[in-house]
Amino acid sequence: MVQQDATLRGPAVHCDVLILGGGVSGLRAALAAAEHAQVMVITKDVLQESSTAYAQGGVAAVLGRDDSFESHQQDTLKVGHGLCHPDAVETVVKEGPERIRELLDWGGEFDLDGDELDLAREGGHSRRRVVHAHGDATGFEVMTTLMRRVQQHKNIEVREFGFATDLLTHQGRCVGARVLDASGSAFNTLARSTILCTGGIGQLFRETTNPMVATGDGIAMAWRAGVELADMEFVQFHPTSLYVAGAARHLITEAVRGEGARLLDSHGERFVSRYHPDGDLAPRDIVSRAIVEELAHSGESCVWLDLTHMGDRAHERFPGISKMCALYGIDIAKQNIPVQPAAHYGVGGVVVDLEGRSSLPGLYAAGEVAMSGLHGANRLASNSLLEGLVFGRRAGAHAASTNAMAPTCSDPVSEGGELAAVALHARDFRNSVQSLMWRAAGIIRCGDKLQAAERTVQQWLGFVNRVHLRSYDAREARNLVTVAALVLRGALWREESRGTHYRSDHPERDDARFRVHCQQQLGRDIHARPL
Repeated sequence: MVQQDATLRGPAVHCDVLILGGGVSGLRAALAAAEHAQVMVITKDVLQESSTAYAQGGVAAVLGRDDSFESHQQDTLKVGHGLCHPDAVETVVKEGPERIRELLDWGGEFDLDGDELDLAREGGHSRRRVVHAHGDATGFEVMTTLMRRVQQHKNIEVREFGFATDLLTHQGRCVGARVLDASGSAFNTLARSTILCTGGIGQLFRETTNPMVATGDGIAMAWRAGVELADMEFVQFHPTSLYVAGAARHLITEAVRGEGARLLDSHGERFVSRYHPDGDLAPRDIVSRAIVEELAHSGESCVWLDLTHMGDRAHERFPGISKMCALYGIDIAKQNIPVQPAAHYGVGGVVVDLEGRSSLPGLYAAGEVAMSGLHGANRLASNSLLEGLVFGRRAGAHAASTNAMAPTCSDPVSEGGELAAVALHARDFRNSVQSLMWRAAGIIRCGDKLQAAERTVQQWLGFVNRVHLRSYDAREARNLVTVAALVLRGALWREESRGTHYRSDHPERDDARFRVHCQQQLGRDIHARPL
């Protein structure tokens, strides 16, 4: 399934650096690459439709007088449960403050306390080091700042509504991607370097905070191209998403608990401290499991988040959450918010080095699609925007420095029309995959359910690989099923509990066997990758 020389036919566009995805990592990569190269950014939807834009939490960086690089690094390593790469952690932490100062220089408006940045504390952090914007709209402000800069740059072209379906390779090197435009017509985009910034896999699960575009496309494309992947079993579930029956899930930022909000059970009592001494400020995986356990005991569908102690200040501090909850008749200054966990962040992905290089020459990755070694087995709150800024810049700068040449294309071919039957199956697949993965590979897993789910997913994968994939929905469904298989295989292989991965049949951490990465690559058996 690797896209080899024979696919290099048809309509083609050319650039020096091709970036697939337009979130924080993609836009920061574009700005870095554009200093020395012509850059094309292709986004699946409109430019601002990414997980970055929905990020209510902030950006963690060492900016306070009582903070230190060592403290931030230790907090990150602790939450990563033994699988972080110390060099990646050090790089991101030490370059973080400069990336924040850049955003400020570019017009970014972050919350202030007098003349200083207003730094907040979130779960897993030992210091107040999290920068926010407009209370709970940090991601949107970061995106707006980067977009403004990108759109003014003469060396960057942005193409919206382009769905990258597969990577193109030539003589063992990535040379671009096959893309469907808004009309369904296909074309090749050829580049000296390609950077995957396609985001996460949240739409793999029935309950998720991720936008509809987060279907694991970059990971699936990389897998089909034979790229090394790792740690796909680690999926972070955010403990607090707004739970209203029949409505879409909406993130309730961890900053709410950082400001003293309390998680309450059906009797109005605090419960997280029974599972961890840090209580409501424990790491996300622990809080999520605590909520699941409480719901299992009580039979209720949600727990409650209480920030009524803030009074009317809650509306000022969290205006986005206030407005969203008001749509459902909830006044956050006076009423508790119904919440439950939801899939939020894919920790694993394309294995990259400190410059964002993957195992396939010419292919880079940054952000949620990548496994940089920063997060380990979990993700410290507000480290993801930071990673996107740091690794986006690094990948973009290195990608622009290559002197490789991309091949040319000829012999135009047409993709033809859609097959309605395949599109119908694709919609069914999406719903079925999401329900199956939520039940079998959600917050608490066990071997029997994982094995049964893997058998089902392999049958589905066989089907989607046999049909003629012409429609957008069908190709997206193929990616979801592909990523589902990767997550299940990793979760079965890792017979222990570590970070976001919890096996009820193997509830203990096993450093002797599993303090390693779980590597997967097309054509090879799953195997351990040393730290």
